Amino acid sequence: MASRTDASPLAQTAHTPDLLAQRFAATRRLSLDLVATLSDADASAQSMPDASPAKWHLAHTTWFFETFILRDHVADYSAFDDRYAYLFNSYYEAEGPRHARPQRGLLTRPSLDDICIWRAHVDTAVQTALPDLPPAAHILIELGIQHEQQHQELLLTDLKHLFAQNPLGPAVWEKTAIASEVTQFSAMKWIEGNAGVTQVGHDGDGFAFDCEGPRHDTLLPPHALASRPVSNGEWQQFIADGGYHTPSLWLSDGWAWVQSESIDAPAYWDGDRHFTLSGWQAIDPAAPVTHISFFEADAFASWAGARLPTEFEWEVAAARLDPASGQQLDVAGPAHPAAAVDDTGLQQMFGSVWEWTGSAYRPYPGFRAAPGAVGEYNGKFMSGQFVLRGGSCATPRGHLRASYRNFFYPHQRWQFTGVRLAKDL
Repeated sequence: MASRTDASPLAQTAHTPDLLAQRFAATRRLSLDLVATLSDADASAQSMPDASPAKWHLAHTTWFFETFILRDHVADYSAFDDRYAYLFNSYYEAEGPRHARPQRGLLTRPSLDDICIWRAHVDTAVQTALPDLPPAAHILIELGIQHEQQHQELLLTDLKHLFAQNPLGPAVWEKTAIASEVTQFSAMKWIEGNAGVTQVGHDGDGFAFDCEGPRHDTLLPPHALASRPVSNGEWQQFIADGGYHTPSLWLSDGWAWVQSESIDAPAYWDGDRHFTLSGWQAIDPAAPVTHISFFEADAFASWAGARLPTEFEWEVAAARLDPASGQQLDVAGPAHPAAAVDDTGLQQMFGSVWEWTGSAYRPYPGFRAAPGAVGEYNGKFMSGQFVLRGGSCATPRGHLRASYRNFFYPHQRWQFTGVRLAKDL
């Protein structure tokens, strides 16, 4: 039977089968490490429609490999359980009906242990088949690895939101000392960016999602970027100055959101403390502010006499930097943004917090979604959302690039989202 997903791959990879197998195993292992401290109840609950249970993330990523690798490329493979496709498909219309997203927390069965048994079965089957799979399947395994890394970050942020609803304020992991917790934030500096016609978008070297291309020309006006993200201490100044009560600072939709939701601080803030994956902790004034919406980022920029950067201003500046640098996810543990350890040049462009840009999430000139189910991965969401850049403390290291485009709706803020200012010159 012809594969449903091999006609026009989303990404290219130059990894050998052995290296791909190693990366597959390491990625799958990290997902299990992230849930190692959870009970079945912890892993089954869903705190809001935007979030998913930890168990569901483990299952959905397994469904992805079983469906697009084993079903489509291994002739004698039989599904572990035919019912799981309905339970753990996310949004792939081409794959048929599925369980409603807001009701994922009702899936008390299969249990966390059952999901782990399924994962082990699929992992063994993929590793056994991998050396004999065609190049198109290798490309899809790479896509599956990158997809699971996205879900590792989502798992952490969804788990944080879930635990924040508990009046006991439980910790997923106990707090560890952070060397860069300095309590005083350095003065923000302005770094002049490149101006003129330049190229942006993925250059074709290594993996990228389809929405990162095609590479194309863009015109950048004279501008400058802030040397670091906005800090908690600066956000406290915004609050003290009435930022959440001054309608002239806000977009109309943002002001309506502030009023209807009674927003007066970033998510998880309560006075001088905030909720973290290590429970309630004191706010570090020097650390980047996080869990803010696009609406809040835009209002702060107006208050500061600045603006949000465009995604291309951000990308061109970041292209000179190492995407594997900064505070990112290496092992299971209490991810939370920390202050920069130096104050030279552009700091924390990668890791720490996803940075809102002023750019709508829309296709680049010449963009075409791949045919088949995997073509639904990014293109269908190019409406009503804004681009974020740079990754966060919960993004697995090695997952990021300067061209990487994340995207959320303007009111969403349960992810590790922050802001870096820009200004015209």
